[in-house]
Amino acid sequence: MQRKVERLSIGLMWPEALPESPPEDAKAEAVEELAETLALRRVDLEEARDRVRAFAESHGHDTDLMGAVFAEVFDTLASRRTRIIDGIGDFSLGQIALSEKIDAGRAEMDAQMAKDDPDFDRVDALEEQVDWDQRIFSDRQQTITYLCETPTLLEKRLYAISQMLQEAGQGGG
Repeated sequence: MQRKVERLSIGLMWPEALPESPPEDAKAEAVEELAETLALRRVDLEEARDRVRAFAESHGHDTDLMGAVFAEVFDTLASRRTRIIDGIGDFSLGQIALSEKIDAGRAEMDAQMAKDDPDFDRVDALEEQVDWDQRIFSDRQQTITYLCETPTLLEKRLYAISQMLQEAGQGGG
């Protein structure tokens, strides 16, 4: 269980003022390239650290450039995180609707069986539909854990990247 935070604040992860203007041509391209790489979840943090280190060394450990890289990574991952959180909300509403459909199907089955002359064909059809809907509901419930962990994983990645870039900007890392 975790509290829903819809939007992240860059100031919570980057303690210094970010550059007001974007870097110049060649530097802008290098910043964008590194930011795109760092935003890829398939790039593990050790590889990210190596790339940050190489970038910092080739650009004189420029703190403003590190901030520009982080701002781009932040925009990318925060946007992705927001889309995932919106998707979780949609997913949840779908599960609620499916649950209500299952409950309605069971109620109709009970009503049919309470009649003096139940329509057994209808009961069989309802039972089959309820079983199918229940299976879908249960399968989806198993994926919600992964889905809900994803925003947290993105937050952790953003924080780790922030730390890497700050260290590299100070000549460390």
